[in-house]
Amino acid sequence: MDLTTTYMGLELKNPIIVGASPLTATIESIKELEENGAAAVVLHSIFEEQLNHEMHEMDHFLFKGSEDYAESLGYFPEVTLSNLESEHYLDEIVKLKESVSIPIIASLNGVSKGGWIEYAKKLESVGVDALELNITYIPTDVEVDAQAVEQLYLDVLEAVVQSVTIPVSVKMSSVFSAPANMAKKMSDAGAKALVLFDKPVHVDIDLEELNALQSIHMSSSQDLSETLRWSAILYKKTEASLCASTGIKNHEDILKAMMSGADSVAMVSAIMENGAGHIKTTLEALEAWMEEKEYISIEQMKGSISLAHTRNPAAYERASYMRVLTDYRY
Repeated sequence: MDLTTTYMGLELKNPIIVGASPLTATIESIKELEENGAAAVVLHSIFEEQLNHEMHEMDHFLFKGSEDYAESLGYFPEVTLSNLESEHYLDEIVKLKESVSIPIIASLNGVSKGGWIEYAKKLESVGVDALELNITYIPTDVEVDAQAVEQLYLDVLEAVVQSVTIPVSVKMSSVFSAPANMAKKMSDAGAKALVLFDKPVHVDIDLEELNALQSIHMSSSQDLSETLRWSAILYKKTEASLCASTGIKNHEDILKAMMSGADSVAMVSAIMENGAGHIKTTLEALEAWMEEKEYISIEQMKGSISLAHTRNPAAYERASYMRVLTDYRY
């Protein structure tokens, strides 16, 4: 049974990539993930946990003046990330590359191209196989239009792509006004892969403390819907590879993602809930299903139920909207 797949030029032994999370924060954990079958890992972003004060400094310069005019989004500070912890992080990657054989993808999380360019170069120099950009930006200014927000993403992407030779992916948001067009623009700007989609932080209100709260919720298979929709729509529409993220819990979710057009999947929640052994169990179930259905490879099924090939294209389009609503009965 051939489970191999190609993702942004990387040859993977199977479709399962372990996404950026505490699971990928230590060498010991990553070795365990590899032993249980993980095809690649995305390192936990150093900027989220180890460079907070640089991010605060970046935010200050990036958003200073943004209340005056939308064009300020085009201004990026030239800030150098020089935290000692970031240097230790680079040292750990060198050790990691000596300890495992699977591809290592570094995750950069931010909204400015200033310090990220220099650090992207450093990550490449210590041997990471690719970079994943998680460009987290929530436009709260009512004067900032969609075009300005999209340009922010493209500017960061282009700057990083031009500074390194390794492949760069972008973790996309599903809330762009025209996701298909944005996907094409990102591909044209140099993104070798698109990760569908970024899982937003959950916002709630603490009624006792009367304060806003943020938390991260574990995903479920029910969260996979939009990923399947857009994987199917984007299949073969851009040069970029597709990685299905958010809602990948078991072998059935992987099969759906592959048939919709994804080249790989990012799994996190299911492994955090069940341990690294869940990868091995999932791969065994995947192979058993493929054998039963007489599939000989992942490539054979890839994109087979995408918008381009499905017998029911209305499932991904507006045409089915009225029918679904009118057919629904209590």
